[in-house]
Amino acid sequence: MPKNPKLKSILIIGSGPIVIGQACEFDYSGTQALRSLREDGIETVLINSNPATIMTDPAMADHVYLLPLTTKSIIQILKEHPQIDAVLPTMGGQTALNLCIEADEKGIWKDFDVEIIGVDIDAINITEDREQFRELMLKIGIPMAPQATATSYLKGKEIAQEFGFPLIIRASFTLGGAGASFVYKEEDFDELLTRGLEISPIHEVMIDKALIGWKEYELELLRDSNDNVVIICSIENMDPIGIHTGDSITVAPAMTLSDKTYQKMRDMAIHMMRSIGDFAGGCNVQFAVSPDEKEEIIAIEINPRVSRSSALASKATGYPIAKIAAKLALGYHLDELNNQITKSTSALFEPTLDYVIVKIPRWNFDKFEGSDRTLGLQMKSVGEVMGIGRSFQEALHKATQSLEIKRNGLGADGKENKNYEQIIEKLTYASWDRVFIIYDAIKMGIPLSRIHEITKIDMWFLKQYEELYFIENEISTYKIENIQKELLLEAKQKGYGDRQIAHMLGCLESQVYNKREELGINRVYKLVDTCAAEFEAKTPYYYSTFESDMETADGKRYADNESIVTEKKKVIVLGSGPNRIGQGIEFDYCCVHGVLAAAECGYETIMINCNPETVSTDFDTADKLYFEPVFWEHIYDIIKHEKPEGVIVQLGGQTALKLAEKLTKYGIKIIGTSYESLDLAEDRGHFSNLLKENNIPYPQFDIATTADEASAIADVLDFPILVRPSYVLGGQGMKIVINKEELEKHVVDLLSQMPGNQLLLDHYLEGAIEAEADAICDGEDVYIIGIMEHIEPCGIHSGDSNSMLPPFNLGDLVMQQIKDHTKNIALALNTVGLINIQFAVKDDIVYIIEANPRASRTVPFIAKAYGEPYVNYATKVMLGEKKIKDFNFNPQLKGYAIKQPVFSFNKFHNVNKKLGPEMKSTGESILFIDSLKDDEFYNLYSRRKMYLSK
Repeated sequence: MPKNPKLKSILIIGSGPIVIGQACEFDYSGTQALRSLREDGIETVLINSNPATIMTDPAMADHVYLLPLTTKSIIQILKEHPQIDAVLPTMGGQTALNLCIEADEKGIWKDFDVEIIGVDIDAINITEDREQFRELMLKIGIPMAPQATATSYLKGKEIAQEFGFPLIIRASFTLGGAGASFVYKEEDFDELLTRGLEISPIHEVMIDKALIGWKEYELELLRDSNDNVVIICSIENMDPIGIHTGDSITVAPAMTLSDKTYQKMRDMAIHMMRSIGDFAGGCNVQFAVSPDEKEEIIAIEINPRVSRSSALASKATGYPIAKIAAKLALGYHLDELNNQITKSTSALFEPTLDYVIVKIPRWNFDKFEGSDRTLGLQMKSVGEVMGIGRSFQEALHKATQSLEIKRNGLGADGKENKNYEQIIEKLTYASWDRVFIIYDAIKMGIPLSRIHEITKIDMWFLKQYEELYFIENEISTYKIENIQKELLLEAKQKGYGDRQIAHMLGCLESQVYNKREELGINRVYKLVDTCAAEFEAKTPYYYSTFESDMETADGKRYADNESIVTEKKKVIVLGSGPNRIGQGIEFDYCCVHGVLAAAECGYETIMINCNPETVSTDFDTADKLYFEPVFWEHIYDIIKHEKPEGVIVQLGGQTALKLAEKLTKYGIKIIGTSYESLDLAEDRGHFSNLLKENNIPYPQFDIATTADEASAIADVLDFPILVRPSYVLGGQGMKIVINKEELEKHVVDLLSQMPGNQLLLDHYLEGAIEAEADAICDGEDVYIIGIMEHIEPCGIHSGDSNSMLPPFNLGDLVMQQIKDHTKNIALALNTVGLINIQFAVKDDIVYIIEANPRASRTVPFIAKAYGEPYVNYATKVMLGEKKIKDFNFNPQLKGYAIKQPVFSFNKFHNVNKKLGPEMKSTGESILFIDSLKDDEFYNLYSRRKMYLSK
């Protein structure tokens, strides 16, 4: 059946600000859905309060409403657009579903004659209400763990008494495992039960008998209104039950499942999906499997919507789940839709992978002082990376190289943990770095059987680790001069980086690279093709691997490279890697716009990134996507293969910027602001000289490399002093100290974490107002795209401040200084492209805090507030295609826009919620107000100093 002809206008609900447990995977899903609906000529209306995402770009939907996600906003939109026929709530995570249910309960959809598509409200209620779900599963013969529901403290105590410990508590109607916990001991039960009951919006928890050591799997399904069902992907959690899937290391396809059990699981998933309701769209089902030969299967939960794993499964298979799910919601059947990869077969097929995917989460525990760093049922990670390889080992190494935590992969980088007690502790209480700790344990000689006994990680995975350890040992017996080709090729096939091999051989990374060249061990690129090459794939979506040479009949030897290089002029955009606090989805927004602008200028666009949650890694964003670590070796090989005109680094946050020096050293052109200018802005000494030459004021400062130097500087500067390391993002390691004791402690601490780093000591301007400006510069002219004033005082990181656009109480004299300083600094730094400058205003004097000649986290916010595509303009300036005077700037904003930070402190109990110079927010929303008399503004302004801390 083709699409429902009655559907002409559809409302999509977005997921709002990014929080731990609901990140930009839903932005990716929503963006795909919007594109998919528009292909069918459907009018799209979007509500989402997040300004940092591509999804809320004016080009994405016919009508974009940057409004709070409330039923009040829904009513406003439905009144303005009486033509809306249906609402699609499955693309915005739990936030969108909860809002849809609330609007349904209030009768809003009925009042406006709006149909809910893509999901069935009854299905949501059945799956979210754990008691209803349990009853249904037992009725249809699907096994569940022994469990019972408690809606009171007393009932919970009775259940615990009956089941005995350990237990699992799960709160109903929550996301990211909020309120869920593993209870090992009776003395912990009371507090955890109370917490679960409080967090659940219906004050209900399900208490399960814990399945300690059972293995966890997920299946991603799609179903159409004709009841055709396809399984898109099987995902295996390397970690056993007890760690939230969002915090688990996951592998696709499943590695340790027998075919018989997989078929049984498949049938169960389809049976479950069909039994919960009559809906067309995506669905995610989670199972536990006993770790013995019986392989008993027990259902954990089912989510009748695209889930966090859908983005991963889409990137893992190349099958765009959200795009197809949106079509199914319109009434299409799977056999009527095209396979997006081959363009010749239908979407009614199950992808087959001839490669392996490994996802590793990325945490930010250092931002939550005093947080419990052990992992459990409540999700704590802020982002994730994905590695693609021909084997589990290669994919695992590529994923660890993508994390950007100063590791070169597993082991062989001199950073292993050698403390036996600590290793056992981290294995016993799952730690964020267990992916490395397992390797360290094997290296230390702890037997695999003991590691398995402690972690319950399947022996197959542990043996894969052990093999890596054996090869490291073998390579370490050689020198660069005498290592055999076969051994070097094997190390590369298992994902070892040149840096790691250099560490084993005791030589330089460049020597390993040269040796590889000499021996003909070169990267080849393979298509992600979903059909294991049975049909020709048409999507330009690649990963790298190493192959043994093949020999043709006439004796020619070659390795098969599927990435064909064209004659067109090309540009590479470096992505921003995994989301983390301080570098979030704003940079992905910038990268996507950079790609689109370069394409408009006639360039073939090439994207390099490793983040499976984002739009930049969608297969149809750039002309070519390399799903690879943003790691020097991988980037250099792609550059050598593609030979681009240059590389854009200023859109990918600190991740891309950090590679600028190496690119320059290797003679690769940086498009836009040069490395020298980027470095000058980061080097505080040189930058201050530049300010001095231009008569621009800045707070008194000095540079220290030891605690003694810092102490001597403090005598001159006077407290309070702002201490910060150079070359960091998101205010990492920044602190305001008020005496010598605090200064010494913080300096010693920083130097132990970042040896050899320069520390900047600024006199902190107490009581100053903070402001910032973003601008575009073409080397001759400067256009200021926005000046923002922070509601909070100077001392709270700009990413954690409420920022007002335009400023609300800066006088003409101050505004003129800001404009003059911005223009002078942009030109003095030879900026080509974007620049962000932060100011402290005290006694009507504007001081410079810092300048960053790159895209900043505020650029998307300004673009959305003014309705102008600033990144598009800036990219054309960087490419030399346009000058500032070629653009017709026409910003539109009635009243004010406020960028409001959103925090995820509720994921960490007993954590200090005070704000200071180090950024802690995970996301942001945008709020439009007509005047300063607005209650929201008054409320923010009255609380502006409440959380200020040193």
